[in-house]
Parts: sequence; C-alpha cells; structure tokens
Amino acid sequence: MSQRLRHVRSALGSFIALPALLLLSGCDFNFWRMDGHQTTMIAEGPVARTQLELFWVTVWVTLFIFVAVGAVLAYATIRFRARSEADEHAEPPPQGHGNPLIELGLIGASVLALVIIAVPTVKAIWSTYDVAEADRKDALEITATGYQWWFKFEYPSEMAALDNAGAKAPLVTGNELVIPVGKPIRIHLRTVDVNHSFWVPKLAGKVDMTPNRRNLLWLKADRPGYFWGQCAEYCGDSHAVMRFRVIALAPNEYSEWLQQQQSLARQVAVRPADSAKSREKVVALRSFRTNETGVSAQFDRDPLKSWQAKQLPEKNEDTALIAQGRQLFAAKTCNACHTVRGHGAMGIQGPDLSHFGSRSTVGAGLLENNSEQLRRWLRDPESVKPGNKMAKAYRDNKIALSDEEQVALVAYLESLK
Repeated sequence: MSQRLRHVRSALGSFIALPALLLLSGCDFNFWRMDGHQTTMIAEGPVARTQLELFWVTVWVTLFIFVAVGAVLAYATIRFRARSEADEHAEPPPQGHGNPLIELGLIGASVLALVIIAVPTVKAIWSTYDVAEADRKDALEITATGYQWWFKFEYPSEMAALDNAGAKAPLVTGNELVIPVGKPIRIHLRTVDVNHSFWVPKLAGKVDMTPNRRNLLWLKADRPGYFWGQCAEYCGDSHAVMRFRVIALAPNEYSEWLQQQQSLARQVAVRPADSAKSREKVVALRSFRTNETGVSAQFDRDPLKSWQAKQLPEKNEDTALIAQGRQLFAAKTCNACHTVRGHGAMGIQGPDLSHFGSRSTVGAGLLENNSEQLRRWLRDPESVKPGNKMAKAYRDNKIALSDEEQVALVAYLESLK
C-alpha cells in the first residue's frame, strides 16, 4: 500500500471516529432539533418564511455542488492513485489543454446555479424590505429606538394620557412590543447612541439601527405567541443581554391591552387595615451566582400565559407598602430617569414604567418580572447587566437601598398594571 493511500485512509478513519467519540462522551445532540427560542428554522410570519425558503434553496444548490465536486474528486483520487512504489516515482503523463466541452459545461452549470439562487434572492429582498403597497394603509406603524442596553417602542398613531389635565402623547413602552396577529407591522428603526441591530428570528431577519440613518423593517405574526428578540450588533459591554420580546395577541386581546396602556398609571388607595398591621421582618435577598439565569422553568414552558397573568393586579396587595414605595421612587430620584404617567415622574433616560407591572421581564428581557428577580435588579443592577446607566446613576448619586426599601419599591412597581 502506498504511503499516500495510507494517509488518506487514516484521515477517513479519524473523520468516521469523531461522531462515535462524541456519542460515547454523552454529548447532548438536542441542538439538532433547532427549535430554541431564537431559532430561524421555525417561521411564524411571512417575512421569516420567505427568508427560510431562500435559505433552503441556497442549501440545496450548494449541497448539490458539494456532492458533485466531492464525487469527482473522490473518483479521480481513487482511479488515478499510485498503485505501487514505481508508480509514485513515474514520470507524469502528457499534459493537455483540457476538454473545451467540459469547461464550457462547468461554466454553464455555475451560471445556472447562481441564477437559481439569485432569482429568489432578489424577489425576497423586495418582498421583505417593506409592506406591499396594497397593504400599507392597514399597517401599524411602530418606532423602535435602541439604547445601551434596552429598546423603546413608540406607537405614533396611538395616543396615551400624560396627566389628569387631559394632555396626551404617543404611547411608549419598553422592551416588550405588543402587536395584533395578522396585521402588518412597519417598524422604523432608530438609535440614540451606537449601532444596534433589531432581530426577531421567528418573525423577521435582522436589520441595523444606525445613527443618523433611517432604516425600516416589517413583520407580521401568523398566530398569537411570545417571541424572543435580540440586538444582533455588538454595542458594548452588555450587548449579549440586550434583549426584547414581541407579544402577538388576537385583535380583541390587543384592543384590551391597548386601552389599558393608554390610561394613566394605576393608583392604589391605601386600606386602613394595611396601614395598621405590623409587617413581618424583611428577609435579606439571597446571593446569586455570576450569570445565574433569571427565568423560571414554569415561565419558560408557557411565557405567553405568564405574560397574560401579569396583566391582572396582584392578589393581597399591601397598599401601605405600595404607598411607601411610591414615596421612595421620588426620594431616590428614580423619577429623574423614568416616566410614570399620572404619578409626577417624567424622566426620559430610562424605560417608561407607567405599566411596568404588566410586563413579563426585567432588565431588557434578561430576568423574569417577579418579586425576587426585581429585587435582584434593584439591589445591584451592575451585577446583572454590567455598564448599564442605572448602575452609573446609583454610583453618581450615591443611591443605596436597604432590604426594607427594596421590598417597598418592588411592591410599588408591581402595582403598576
């Protein structure tokens, strides 16, 4: 056996042995299912479906090329290999120019492969860039603005109450974009600082948010659902945890949500019984591991159901504790950065918190919005999302929250439905 053939067989043996070693090592192959929260293999809207179909066209064409070239290479390697030591040192055969028919055929096949990919690519570029002209009058317009590291969503056509005097402004939400099922959504992409990229894998491909440049993306959800979104352009220390959610609702549920969001922040009257009762000693918040997940398994199983449950007021609210939290919100200067419509807070540096209690996540989609994770965020936002502006405000203004203050602020924020 020639030395060259032995090398080929050795390489093939290693290639075949690799999957066996992975199986013996107990490697988890669940990733082959490709059904995770941010998979592009499951399309839930027309834009994502067009992009997925284009992906498969490209895969099949390139796979055909790979198999064809590999087969010819394997045939030539085996058919014309050196069969003895004498063959290895023999003079090379006479060299020719080649076969013009084969060369022209290869050029034609290459052009055909490019055309097969190019035609659906051009069609997809046009169809996914913007809503069709005939459907544009029915589209819902949204402005999405990227910040380090969160997203603001503004509904220019939907007005919300600013105060009790009757002033109104476009509805604004933070990190959770709620849309009606079956309606085209035109999203105008903006950024106030660095480059970001807007990406909801199951609904639409990524589009950059570039300073001083207008970009557009559109999407439509086929069914009610809870969809994970992500910034897909490196934008600083906490880029990897700059997340958001798209919640698609049936038209009647969307109308109910919209009506709730357009109202002022919820006011909670203090019950005399809550003022009089003695409170139990507040338990210190437990320690969290670095990068410990902030989402429970129950939430992960059915996030839409969990989101729907957040729309209702908490049971057995401590109204006196909520009132204390509202006072702390102003005393700790939280109102300098956040808006709570109807509560005298009109800051614009951070997300609008007017209906924060009805959101399912904290910290731009990083943590589940429950009492423990909200306390975790309020106590030390830097440990959850390094470099964020809330942590800087804590340092600059020397803000520190005791366990009792954390609990009161959590009660207040959870009451904002």
